[in-house]
Amino acid sequence: MDTEVEEREPDGLEEPPELDDGALERRAAALAKVVKFGDPVLKSRASPVRDFDDELAGDIERMFSIMRDGMGVGLAATQLGRLRRILVFQAGPDAEPTALVNPAIEWSSEEVLVTAEEGCLSLPGIVLDVERPLHVRASGMDISGEPVRIEASGLEARVLQHEIDHLDGVLILERAPREQRKGAMRALREGDTFAPERPESDELDGDPDAATERSPAGA
Repeated sequence: MDTEVEEREPDGLEEPPELDDGALERRAAALAKVVKFGDPVLKSRASPVRDFDDELAGDIERMFSIMRDGMGVGLAATQLGRLRRILVFQAGPDAEPTALVNPAIEWSSEEVLVTAEEGCLSLPGIVLDVERPLHVRASGMDISGEPVRIEASGLEARVLQHEIDHLDGVLILERAPREQRKGAMRALREGDTFAPERPESDELDGDPDAATERSPAGA
């Protein structure tokens, strides 16, 4: 039997620092380059990268820049309209920005599943509960074409799964509970925001076993 762990971090993420005008302008410019819901490219499966050349290096550098300026934790090439199997991620301010080319999930802890809130740069203003394996092993190649294998847990594992979903043409809308998906679709049509309602009984009450994970709206 699968073990479902519903994690809820205390009040989610820390509040972001106050941004100066320059940072706000860079963030707006970065987010303007991200493909938004409704563009068919987001429902398309990306093609494997064949050539590890200057064009690939340029794509990855651009993705790092947009992820950083947009204050995201991950980005897939399809979110920039490029149907190439490339993703970048940085699961935390102290983590090393990493690129993974032709990524795949080799193994996941299907017996240990975590429900957590996720957002997406391509779905601005939308937050949904998504259940995913807590641990994964991902493989792919680095910018030079050398094989890479990543053992990830928690937020890093979630970001990798989220971005690989993008490369397969899958959005968090398809992973969310039916009622949340309906609410999110209505919000998207009306240009509104959406997040799951939390009854007071869902509050932590100091119980460490009731911890909840909340992924940043930036993948």
